[in-house]
This record gives sequence, structure tokens and C-alpha cells, in this order.
Amino acid sequence: MTSTIGLLHPGSMGSAFGAQLRARGHIVLWCPDGRSDTTRRRAERAGLEAAALPELVSRSDVLLSLCPPAAAEETAGQVAELSMSEAGTIYVDANAVSPSRVVNIADRLAPMPVIDAAVVGSPPAGPKSPTLYLSGAVEQADRIAELFAGTDVRTHVLGDSIGKASALKLAYSSYQKVSRVLAAVAYGVADTYGVADELLVIAAKRTRSYLVETDYIPKTAARAWRWGPELEDAAALLADAGLPDSLMHAAAATLARWDGNRDERLDIAAALEALRLERDPGNPS
Repeated sequence: MTSTIGLLHPGSMGSAFGAQLRARGHIVLWCPDGRSDTTRRRAERAGLEAAALPELVSRSDVLLSLCPPAAAEETAGQVAELSMSEAGTIYVDANAVSPSRVVNIADRLAPMPVIDAAVVGSPPAGPKSPTLYLSGAVEQADRIAELFAGTDVRTHVLGDSIGKASALKLAYSSYQKVSRVLAAVAYGVADTYGVADELLVIAAKRTRSYLVETDYIPKTAARAWRWGPELEDAAALLADAGLPDSLMHAAAATLARWDGNRDERLDIAAALEALRLERDPGNPS
């Protein structure tokens, strides 16, 4: 069954999603007001139909928000100001924002139903097939999943609680994106001292992501008392090389929360509980 989707807005990810929906025979609207020529060209290539925002909202069965995270609440606010809440219209917030922000968006748009969504992966094109995670009212989440059936966008419904999809996205991003930054500064300092090739040889010996090695979390806690000072020295090294040192200081501060667990044999739950607690440096017990 053909649906009408209002896309807010056709950036690189949004336009790719729009193209997938168009390929399934759906009508995809976008609002050109205030958008750049680059955005206009994306929309044209994807076969999207231009419409003013009031028309886009009133005609759409689904409103799909895929915009820069900083603009997520402003975009929802623009929709809310139109006072449009036609029966059956679903607002899908697929931006990389915190669960609390999604709840605020849902409150602002009420009574329009909101589905919390998160995209993990690159824009769907060629061999790339991202996953769209969905959380919220299951019937509505299933309806969104059905829109993408047969496309290169995979879907996975997490449950009926708004915030789950956003939490999953940011949990992954906190590792994946910061790891990329750490890789850049590590390579930069190795390059400064003429040992970049040797660093790559060491790194090539590992092909598995640390993120899946959860059994190492308690070991990290037990060794934090040694690792923290080492990272402070790493921060000094980066500063000497003219590179940012704030990541190393932040990591050392995080490890300091485990100072009271020196050489302890913890399980994962206990290690995480200790990490959550604020500790007084003068009284680590």
C-alpha cells in the first residue's frame, strides 16, 4: 500500500532513505524552504516531491526526521507549531539524540504519536544496508518497519519504550566515534616521533573490536590504578607533539573512578557499579 512520507530533511542520509522509499512506490515529500542548492540536487536525484511545510505535514502519513542532532528539537517544534495532528500520522525521530531529548520531542508533539528511531550504518547505497532501530508503540513501529520492507534498509523493533533506540545509537557511537578520534591522535603522535609504521604493525595483530570483549571490563577496573597515570603521561606526550590531550585526561579521570578497586577480582556488574559511583580521591574506599 502506497504511503506519503514527509522527509525532514534530505541530507546525505535522508535523501538515501527517501530514494529507498521512492523505489518501493511511496510518495516522499520534502520542504525546500531555506535549503541549500546541494540539498535541492539531492532531493531531485532521489525523486522527492517539493512541498511547503504546512502541506508536507498535512499530507503525510509519516513524518521522518533525519537531520543534524542539534536541529532535532527545532525541527519537531516547527511541526508542532502547525497544530497538525491528523489521525494516523506518525512522527519518526531518527536523529542521534539522547533518550531524554526524544521524550521532550514526544511531549512537544503530543497527541501526534512519536517513534524513537536510530540509524546504524552508512546511507543505503550499493552494498551498504544500514539498520533502522525502532522503539515506541509496537503497532506503529511495525508500520514503519513495513514501509522499508524490500529495501536496503533493515529494520529492528526494540520494544514499546521510547528512548531505547536512541540509547542504543549513542551507546554505540560513544565507542565507535571516540575510537576513531583516539586512532587519529595515536597515529599522529607516532608519526611525530617517526614510529607510525611500527604502530600499524602492532595494531594489525588485533582484528577484533574491544567493544565485544566485555569480560575485560573487570580487568580494566582492577588495573585502572596503573593505567590512569600511564594515560596522563600519554597526555603529556600528545601535548609535546602539538596534539589534543583532552581525551587522555578524560580517560584517566574515568579510570580514577576505579581507584578503590585496585587488583580486585570483580564481575562485570560490580565493575560497572563502581564506574557509576563518584569517588572522593581522598577516600577511595
